[in-house]
Amino acid sequence: MSLNLLPLNELTALSPLDGRYHRKTAPLRGYFSEFALLRARVEVEVEWLIHLAAQADLKEVAAFSAEQTNFLRQLAAQFSLPHAERVKALEAVTNHDVKAVEYFIKERIHQPDAPASLAAGCEFVHFACTSEDINNLAYALLVKRARQDLLAPQMRALLKQVRGFATDYAAQPMLARTHGQAASPTTVGKEFANFAHRLQGGLQAITEQPILGKFNGASGNFNAHIAAYPKLDWAAIARAFVTKLGLRYQPLSTQIEPHDFLAELCHHLIRFNTVLIDLNRDVWGYISLGYFRQRARADEVGSSAMPHKINPIDFENSEGNLGLSNALLQHFAATLPVSRWQRDLTDSTVLRNLGVALGHSLLAMQAAMNGLPKLQLDAQRLQQDLAQNWQVLAEAVQTVMRRYGVAQPYEKLKHLTRGTGNFGRAELHAFIETLAIPKHAKQRLLAMTPADYIGRAAQAARERHD
Repeated sequence: MSLNLLPLNELTALSPLDGRYHRKTAPLRGYFSEFALLRARVEVEVEWLIHLAAQADLKEVAAFSAEQTNFLRQLAAQFSLPHAERVKALEAVTNHDVKAVEYFIKERIHQPDAPASLAAGCEFVHFACTSEDINNLAYALLVKRARQDLLAPQMRALLKQVRGFATDYAAQPMLARTHGQAASPTTVGKEFANFAHRLQGGLQAITEQPILGKFNGASGNFNAHIAAYPKLDWAAIARAFVTKLGLRYQPLSTQIEPHDFLAELCHHLIRFNTVLIDLNRDVWGYISLGYFRQRARADEVGSSAMPHKINPIDFENSEGNLGLSNALLQHFAATLPVSRWQRDLTDSTVLRNLGVALGHSLLAMQAAMNGLPKLQLDAQRLQQDLAQNWQVLAEAVQTVMRRYGVAQPYEKLKHLTRGTGNFGRAELHAFIETLAIPKHAKQRLLAMTPADYIGRAAQAARERHD
């Protein structure tokens, strides 16, 4: 078999989203495949026809009966692969994808199973529309639905897992490592709570982002609409139509909706992805330090050469997919809002890759969610690290010294602790005993250990900051 004639399947697919990971990304096909786009175009076209027929001042097409309306809406609801193939056959002749959709609908209206009276309004299919009127609404619907059905639920599920770690390990002391060096302790739960709070902010921004649509003709001015029906309020008709679809109306545009909302949505998703990259890297580091072990599965292999290995591959896979997603999203945000004069086609091929960016984001979230339940906290290792770093209490001691007016407290603790390799409890306590501070303050410092020097980390980990 010639290598350039391999049949298309999950082993030969060019993109790993449709190959190696096809089972995980399959739900996206209903939103961002060519089939999904064609179905959404059919939906917009038939809803526009129904909307036109409902206009009392548009006499040439009468308001549709329930039977007629149902038939038209079923063209979208029951749109099938054979229907999509028919549209593509029409496109092969017209060399225009949206015109092919228009012709497909007209064909269906003339079929024997269609209500006979529908054919009279056939030429009001795609009435006064430019292709971008249909496309921008189709994409807007797909983006809105994918966000609602796939993206937001996956984000909430991930957030729930991270919050679970914040709650479960709220009081588990852990040595902090600012600049990679031993620092004032925190708790494991507090560090996960930080991520939960950030992810929640990203989720909120994504779900609250308005999805816009325009419907104003070839140059954004209702030129053809007014030429045919100069007395109708076309801006009001268009606004009502777009709003009825569940989108926010874009009142000013060129031929294309300017895509600013899409750029904003991409930036919100980049932010969410970047927070998850940060989480992946921190967890990877905690595994490396031994703070977490990973549950072993008997049938898994960590390394082809080193039998002992359990690699943090879920977090590495997640990080890699997030990088790919963000690269695409950044390109979308920089490219989509720019269009030469009243329209160019650079956005057309870019928009077809929305599902690719979201596919990598969803894969990344799934990978992180697969890795988190495998983590097992090693409390003994955490305690060992804390017990070996008594110098982190220098901050507490010098701050108490400041309170009671002891001269040069920072400098004295710096001289005592900085760069020393054998500083421990005995050395710290010997220093504290020399301090001219109240007895109760001295006793508090002497009772303090790195493990209980955690401030209000445990409380913060248990709090919700939605």
